Amino acid sequence: MDSKILDQMHSRVVKNFLDMVILMELRKRSMNSSDVIAFVRNKFSMLISLGTVYSYFYFLERNGLIRNELAQGKRIYKLTEHGEETAKAFFSSKDKILGMVLNLFIGT
Repeated sequence: MDSKILDQMHSRVVKNFLDMVILMELRKRSMNSSDVIAFVRNKFSMLISLGTVYSYFYFLERNGLIRNELAQGKRIYKLTEHGEETAKAFFSSKDKILGMVLNLFIGT
């Protein structure tokens, strides 16, 4: 039972932070949807659907954080200047974010 609950929590955390995960990885390299699926599978041992990836791409693009271009018949996503600034802000706030998560467990 505990394993199932932990798996569900793991999935929830990854999906809730997938926009930040994508932004942070786009700082290192351009990616297409298949790249994101493979990255999440390798890093978090979790499968996500193409629809999930595209919904996050759409959200990030609509908010001016990423842009796409067609290369060899594939849509490749890259950070915009605003996306780069946002990713830097997330990175510089990592200690604060970790503190909030720890407070969930320590505060109880």
